[in-house]
Amino acid sequence: MRLNRFLAAAGIGSRRHCDELIAAGRVTINGKTCTDFSAQPGVRDHVKVNGKLVHVAPPFTIMLHKPAGFVSTRRDPNVRDTVFDLLPAKFSRLFNIGRLDAQTEGL
Repeated sequence: MRLNRFLAAAGIGSRRHCDELIAAGRVTINGKTCTDFSAQPGVRDHVKVNGKLVHVAPPFTIMLHKPAGFVSTRRDPNVRDTVFDLLPAKFSRLFNIGRLDAQTEGL
């Protein structure tokens, strides 16, 4: 994964903002300043921004048995309950794959 995407996945900022950090020389990989936008840090590399170590959580999947009455979307313009209301706040960056109608339940 390219460096700007790695940093964005770690919650540092948008990819464009991460590009600015890289260009400004504020990113290091294994102690060396990196201004190479095509750099792809590996799992054993130590990436720092402004001297702080950056951690990227490994990808994971959550299966949720959706109860009836919840919509399968992040935000609902009609202010109905969403499946994301059922999850702890630490999962705020997740997104759903597939959907079920509001009155349908299941995986």
